[in-house]
Amino acid sequence: MTLRFVERLRDVVDGVEVVLSDIWGVVHNGLESFPDACAALHNYRRQGGVVILITNAPRPADSVQRQLRKLGVADETYDAIVSSGDLTRHFVADHPGKKLYWVGPERDSSIHRGLDPVMSGLDEADYIICTGLFDDETESAEDYRPMLTKALARKVPLICANPDIVVERGDRLIYCAGAIAELYRELGGEVVFYGKPHRPIYERAMALAAERRGRPAELGHVLAIGDSVRTDLAGAHGFGIDCLFVTRGIHAEEFAGIDQLDPASVKELFGHPPRALIRELRW
Repeated sequence: MTLRFVERLRDVVDGVEVVLSDIWGVVHNGLESFPDACAALHNYRRQGGVVILITNAPRPADSVQRQLRKLGVADETYDAIVSSGDLTRHFVADHPGKKLYWVGPERDSSIHRGLDPVMSGLDEADYIICTGLFDDETESAEDYRPMLTKALARKVPLICANPDIVVERGDRLIYCAGAIAELYRELGGEVVFYGKPHRPIYERAMALAAERRGRPAELGHVLAIGDSVRTDLAGAHGFGIDCLFVTRGIHAEEFAGIDQLDPASVKELFGHPPRALIRELRW
């Protein structure tokens, strides 16, 4: 099992009609954008390709777009955005009158915008929406064990609006909603995940790509780009599409000296290897 390394996006997009690109870790790190990555996606679009940004952000796509603009990611970088927050909103809309207990920081409040949800305490909740930790600067999932044990006793399902375990913020890794959701699942709780690596977010991205192109794309002509083995690579493989893997993201330390890895180590690290590895996205 050999790994292919490429220097540039243009080395792997022959025959690729649609790119499904991760955002955090690929086009920005939470504090600043990566101009070379943005230019690469823009150049691919100028050649006729369609770029759908596919993110585990627990906010609606328009909120994600506002954040991208603040970080200097131009609208011309992509055609559309699909977020796990959008899919979570559909779940809330489909359960009118049900009481929800929200776990997450105030900055994610846009996930509820326009839905008029029935908010409640944990003791009365029909389900939990988890968009993240209340304070991801200081907390970890373990801080939520008592709350989750209480929820488990009442068999309250948890809807995870961001399956990521950790994400980069500048040069640090911080915990996300996925860390809490995985702990609840380990305890025996029922968890519904929206976002990568689960199918619904890919299906929505493909539908948006078909709208932009005027026709559907075959999976063999679609390329995912991402920096997470657990979400981007596993999600792409599960959906049946190739993945270009960015090594400078959350797994950066594990990829030091990766070009010397033997096939067994490659399999252990990736499971199913990506189409190619790239240190950082550039045209």
